[in-house]
Amino acid sequence: MNKFLLFSIMLLVLTSCNKYKIEGSASDAGLDGRMLYVKVLDADREWKSIDSCEVIHGEFFMKGTADSAMMTTLFMDEIPVLPMVIEKGTINIKISDSETKVSGTPLNDALYDFLDKQRALETKVSDLLHRESQMILNGENPDEAHDMVNREGQKLSEEMNKLVVDFITGNFDNVLSEGVFVLIAGNMPYPVVTPEIRQIMDKAPSSFKDSPIVKEFMAAAEENMKQMN
Repeated sequence: MNKFLLFSIMLLVLTSCNKYKIEGSASDAGLDGRMLYVKVLDADREWKSIDSCEVIHGEFFMKGTADSAMMTTLFMDEIPVLPMVIEKGTINIKISDSETKVSGTPLNDALYDFLDKQRALETKVSDLLHRESQMILNGENPDEAHDMVNREGQKLSEEMNKLVVDFITGNFDNVLSEGVFVLIAGNMPYPVVTPEIRQIMDKAPSSFKDSPIVKEFMAAAEENMKQMN
């Protein structure tokens, strides 16, 4: 067989193995005509667009190839909308007033299962605070209501921390570990080494610890801890 033809066939097979397709819907009619961008953080911590499309009649579509799975963020114009993984397969995205979700591929399914569980725990925390107010309005002892919130809140906090630690440490072999670590770190007022962060780092392989964004966070967190002490 002609060597050039053989190379072309091999290249076609390799690229077809890494094809992704994004199929999405946006229920808000006001989103028609808006631009969507799939962006990644580059080495300089700048957002770089790797794909884009326009919302037309409430639907949007993108397709391409990726060398490997990568953690990305979907932007609407310059506004981040949701995290997602670009990986082989058909990625389904739903954007509505009640829900924003990505599904259809293994890593995205795992990511949004985690995010759903996290939101459910956050809802329980909000409900707990409402229960405290309701107990006081019903004439119950405020101290007892406060003690109840502290006890239940501590349990929920421990459950939340375990969820995060187990998810990150259970995904060290793929992009979700670093991606969710960045999401968690980004929600902190400033970098600090929490007990959960310490548990993660104690279990982390060198590939995770050597990630530039993880190293940058840990350096800032360790410095903050020194100043606090």
